[in-house]
Amino acid sequence: MTKAGVVGVVIAVDGPSGSGKSTTARGVASRLGLRYLDTGAMYRALTWAMLRRGVDVDDATAVTAVAADVVIEPGTDPVAPTITADGVDVAVPIRGPAVTRAVSSVSAVPAVRAALVELQRRIIGSGDIVVEGRDIGSVVAPEAQLKIFLVADATARAARRTAELGGSNDLVASTQQDMERRDRLDSSRPASPLRRAVDAVVVDTTDMTLDEVVAHVVALVPAGSATTEGVAP
Repeated sequence: MTKAGVVGVVIAVDGPSGSGKSTTARGVASRLGLRYLDTGAMYRALTWAMLRRGVDVDDATAVTAVAADVVIEPGTDPVAPTITADGVDVAVPIRGPAVTRAVSSVSAVPAVRAALVELQRRIIGSGDIVVEGRDIGSVVAPEAQLKIFLVADATARAARRTAELGGSNDLVASTQQDMERRDRLDSSRPASPLRRAVDAVVVDTTDMTLDEVVAHVVALVPAGSATTEGVAP
């Protein structure tokens, strides 16, 4: 159940790796009593399934042929989000290096994006949800009442991602290189590239705490079909 005054809202949170999309989106959803959808986890889950089946992720035809047979089911609880592929809980393995290296190739396949965007739109339904990814405001939910595009200094993003993965500080440089590689691939792909929607609000999280970012986004939720009236400060 959403908190008082928040009805039917769709909040899109986009941005490059390490900009704080997941923590921000989950925090906003929890604060407002909304559902939460991590679209990146869906692409990672599909990639995990491809690797498990021995599919060459650089072969778009092979990926397309298998993609339709994989059942991806994401949970929408911001406190404890889940993700399964063919009934297998893949929340942990999809964050591993093998999936990270391959996910940009799989997510660039037009048939994959078309299928997952359709599923994402079904989950969004009539709203009451915060959705995070790289093409939410521009492609998946262009009608979203609030579109946020998070950015952060490259070094800060790499340090955050390294910490999330439990790595040591000496891995920050290599993490940054990998993130920049993925950003280049995702920004240049023909299908649903990483791109800021023209009406998205840019939020630089480099020098902000998570609480500050969440409060900032909550304050931006528009009046009308969704408001923050009655939500505790």
